[in-house]
Amino acid sequence: MPIVTSKKMFADAYAGGYAIGAFNVNNMEIIQGITEAAKGLKAPLILQVSSGARKYANHTYLMKLIEAACIETDLPICVHLDHGDTFELCKSCIDGGFSSVMIDGSHHGYEENVKLTRQVVEYAHDHGVVVEGELGRLEGVEDDVKVAAGEGSYTDPDQVQDFVNRTGVDSLAIAIGTSHGAYKFKPGTKPQLRFDILTEVEKRLPGFPIVLHGASSVIPEFVKMINENGGNMPDAIGVPEDMLREAARMAVCKINIDSDLRLAMTATIRKYFNDNPSHFDPRQYLKPAREAIKAMVEHKITTVLGCEGKA
Repeated sequence: MPIVTSKKMFADAYAGGYAIGAFNVNNMEIIQGITEAAKGLKAPLILQVSSGARKYANHTYLMKLIEAACIETDLPICVHLDHGDTFELCKSCIDGGFSSVMIDGSHHGYEENVKLTRQVVEYAHDHGVVVEGELGRLEGVEDDVKVAAGEGSYTDPDQVQDFVNRTGVDSLAIAIGTSHGAYKFKPGTKPQLRFDILTEVEKRLPGFPIVLHGASSVIPEFVKMINENGGNMPDAIGVPEDMLREAARMAVCKINIDSDLRLAMTATIRKYFNDNPSHFDPRQYLKPAREAIKAMVEHKITTVLGCEGKA
């Protein structure tokens, strides 16, 4: 199956009360683990590429790996630019075969965000590509996206209809309490998402697909595994999976997952080297890492997203 846009995926997800997983990819093993899980569960899929991933792995290599995944799985796969921050970056990805781009103008003032987003939408739609915009700012760190504690802001529901109408975006990322990276909530606190904001956004944009960034759950067993095998991670509290499932039953059609994949892969490799300190064949430690990615994605599809069997 060829690479597709997310338009039909989101329409079906909104109507069905589930979400599509948007998983960040950086190399072959991550792509294989994600797509093998989705194939086994017959789940639609978004593979996200950040600016940092393009710099690390090279645009052409990533696209060819994703094209191979389309052939091997015969799944509907959308290729999405995660957190594009300039028109030039979005244009490069559109010209290079991406079927979806995010233009993140949330670091600008409102009017500049509208202007930049509209510019990307016009170019993307002329090339059959869909666009995700963002209102509100998530705290935390993910590749080149760095927002310090206290500098984030919740999405203002009173702005969303105007923003969508003026920009023409196809989906909207909002800030309701998630954050980038592993350290989303302080230990000892009770994680909360602002479902009141999500409800108000849904009222103003009925039927419109909403996106959640920074939605990894930071599963404690992987943090523990890292620390038991030479790591030094402090306790981390992610987004409770029951809250994410509730969001998926509402207007949220796309849930981004990155940190959980990184933790699963890193924990598995650390444990392998701790158990096999003299081994040096990359295939030996990347194989269990790939299996850990696959198991993580299977868990997310069935427990959080609810999109199994929807491909």
